[in-house]
Amino acid sequence: MHLSPRMLLANATAMTITTAAAMLICLMAAPVAQSAGIDLSTGEGAVAASRKIMCSLEDEKPVYYWWHGRAYSRVPGEADKLLFLVEGMNVRQCGTITDPQRGEGYRLVSREILLYKDPETGEVLEQWENPWTGETVEVVHVTNDPVNGRPTFERTADGEPYRVGLSTKNNAWWMTITVPLFYPNPLGGDYQPYVGGTYHATEMFNFMGDIDDLVDAGKDTADVRVGWVRRSQWLPWMKMGGRHGDIYMHTAGLKIDGYDELSDTMKAQIEENYPIYREPPPVDDARRNVTSWSYFRSLMEQRREAREEAESRH
Repeated sequence: MHLSPRMLLANATAMTITTAAAMLICLMAAPVAQSAGIDLSTGEGAVAASRKIMCSLEDEKPVYYWWHGRAYSRVPGEADKLLFLVEGMNVRQCGTITDPQRGEGYRLVSREILLYKDPETGEVLEQWENPWTGETVEVVHVTNDPVNGRPTFERTADGEPYRVGLSTKNNAWWMTITVPLFYPNPLGGDYQPYVGGTYHATEMFNFMGDIDDLVDAGKDTADVRVGWVRRSQWLPWMKMGGRHGDIYMHTAGLKIDGYDELSDTMKAQIEENYPIYREPPPVDDARRNVTSWSYFRSLMEQRREAREEAESRH
């Protein structure tokens, strides 16, 4: 869960912002007061603080975020419905990089999962009965690999010292970030500007922690609490077609000490279905980022190709 406003908006335009994913690689740029230990007023200190929030000061050390909450419908003229419980995780690591003009920095690589669960039993869903259409559909959970960040350096492209965007009060720090998303839908065609269908969503993030912990140079990672809200179009696997309405998710979580601190539900899903999510991608991962919508398109294309190949044998 995950950059500066420029990086976030660039990723959104390139369809690289995810459900959640993006959730934990987000940093804004604004000045903060100087503190003891790591000096947040310098570019070097700001990068160190950013890296402690997002991952670790140690290269290639896996860091895990975990969160959960609820997903609701919003349809004009109807009361909102609780559709699912949701539970997510992101595993990431960072690697040190350098630039001749911008100095030392880091790059973050990650992959993430978001599970949709029965709102009454908490069981991970395999199928879901659509209350508007009456159709029973297959549930496609979010498995985005990779969800990587762009490099963060001591100096910006304009040569100014990098800054971490924090609000502070007493010993508390927090960041509140709103990211409007509006870009060509991966499931749409080339004529979306004419006939509509552009992907439209908003991601809202809160990151929180203690200043003493953040500026402690003796700790390689910070204790962080997170909140994530997403409002978007219907999920593609819901098969809502052109029906009016959207879906919103309200969640909270934190950085945990390791894989073993994930819930039993999440660990069981990883062990059985998504074993690569025990570890982050390699720090030199050069693949294009995946979103829940681009993953769904890839999945549908793979299934169509498999059907065509099977039919060609008969």
